[in-house]
Amino acid sequence: MSEIESFPRRTERTLSEHLDRVIEGALARERIVGMVVRLALDGKLVYLRAAGMADRESGVPMREDMVFRLASITKLFVSVAALASAEQELIGLEDPVTKWLPSFRPRLPDGREPAITLRHLLTHTSGLGYGHLPNSSAYRKAGVSNGLDRPGLSLEEQLRRLASVPLLCEPGTAWNYSLSTDVLGAALAVAHGMTLPEVVQQLVIEPLGLQDAGFNIKDDARLAVPYINAFPRPLRMRDPQVIRAKDRILQLSPSRILDPRAYPSGGGGMAGTGADVHSLLEALRLGGAPILRRASVQALCTNALPESVAFEDPGWGFGLGVAVLLDPENARTPHSLGTWQWGGVYGHHYFVDPGQRISAVILTNVALEGPDCAFTIDVRDAIYHALST
Repeated sequence: MSEIESFPRRTERTLSEHLDRVIEGALARERIVGMVVRLALDGKLVYLRAAGMADRESGVPMREDMVFRLASITKLFVSVAALASAEQELIGLEDPVTKWLPSFRPRLPDGREPAITLRHLLTHTSGLGYGHLPNSSAYRKAGVSNGLDRPGLSLEEQLRRLASVPLLCEPGTAWNYSLSTDVLGAALAVAHGMTLPEVVQQLVIEPLGLQDAGFNIKDDARLAVPYINAFPRPLRMRDPQVIRAKDRILQLSPSRILDPRAYPSGGGGMAGTGADVHSLLEALRLGGAPILRRASVQALCTNALPESVAFEDPGWGFGLGVAVLLDPENARTPHSLGTWQWGGVYGHHYFVDPGQRISAVILTNVALEGPDCAFTIDVRDAIYHALST
């Protein structure tokens, strides 16, 4: 994908006007401290803006090449690495997790030990959960990390703690957002005989020529400072930081990305730039080369949930790592049928609309504004409104 290229002049101007208005409004109301927004149409980057501050207290402005803690955007990188591993026949999606992690044997509340497959992990139907979500107090009692906290915890200890907590359901019978991708990453490491960062580097980062994506920070000076939603304006994040939002209790440790002892969380442990994320999205939108075959991309972004299993949001399903739009009217979204998306708790969102050949990346440094709140919706609506006028 090339840096800003020419598109129909009227479309470019209208997009810039609409998106600038949303961004400047969010900054003026101090909903967001800083952000990078990227939009591509048919592979051409038609909007790119860095706005606000990367470090408000030190007066450091946001830049286009700023590095963000990617949080759950990491899941896309690891899911793609899993599909590439399946293409190489190093793993099979129907393999039981115990083939690669023999001691990982969580049980159901009745004591039974069901088989969890790699496909269950990819689709978040494994029966695992997250400690910050409702009905998951057992995870907090067991000291299970969410992949974004407890910097010194080893992978072996994380898996032991996670396996000690009863499963939420029989694998394959319900969708529960979870630590499944952390377990998937651990299995990939064993299958390849290397660390998860090395697997992702070899299968995704190097083929795409990404500059900053990874499980460690190459340039601390470009790492955006994280903030949390607060009134009247976001607060600089402490370490650790507990966030209470709706029915969630979430703990984040911003220093984790800088701690070499922290296990590489396949569900949330990476950092990178907007350009890194956008390059991956565009490679997938165009069919997967040079990282995946077209059939694997289709599997990634096609609903993989059985009819009896519902996704958490109306009108959406879930593929092998991303939410997939099944019913735009029911979802109340301007996206086209088949749009796929996800985000990250540090303040991020991305989506790909294959029907309209759109890919967008929104990275902010305010948790939880990016994935859960109005800013992402405002940016989305501005894009589609501009394109319809």
